[in-house]
Amino acid sequence: MTLRKLVMVGAGDVGEAALTIQLIQNHFVVIDGETCLLDILYITGQEEYSAMRDQYKRTGKDFLCVFAINNNKSFAVINLYREQIKQVKDSEDVPMVLGGNKCDLSTRIVERKQAHELAKSYGIPLTGNSTKTRRLLKMPFYTLVREICKYQMKKLNRNNDGTQGCTGLPCMVIQQMLLKLQLQKRATV
Repeated sequence: MTLRKLVMVGAGDVGEAALTIQLIQNHFVVIDGETCLLDILYITGQEEYSAMRDQYKRTGKDFLCVFAINNNKSFAVINLYREQIKQVKDSEDVPMVLGGNKCDLSTRIVERKQAHELAKSYGIPLTGNSTKTRRLLKMPFYTLVREICKYQMKKLNRNNDGTQGCTGLPCMVIQQMLLKLQLQKRATV
């Protein structure tokens, strides 16, 4: 079983806690045939928890940035979170997913196009879900785990001089997982 330490950030009242609770109730997390243990650290948007947020950003490796589609402020602060994460991690290359929550609401303020453009500018996937109706609830988490696999493979295959990196068994396992993911994507298109 693989342990994945995920950090979820978002402004207050976008539904991060409900999203996490809904995900972990009553089932194991199996992604692409691999059982995963997700250690989800939830960072509230409330200012009194700023020290905890900073610590989570330092210790976390992978990030789910959540906004509510009916809350423009929650969308606007995503850039701040991303910049803070990049600064703390001292890297432009951090596994990250942008997640739009509350997709069941008809009062959309953040347009799909805005969200797609932001995700594209960051070079990260965008997911949408509804915690209330459980529609696509697992998608942000599963997408992030898949991004982690891609990131690890890229990191293992890259040496400082640009030559081929890892070629051992761990690389083969990750390569097989990525191949399986690519085949599944082709089958669903």
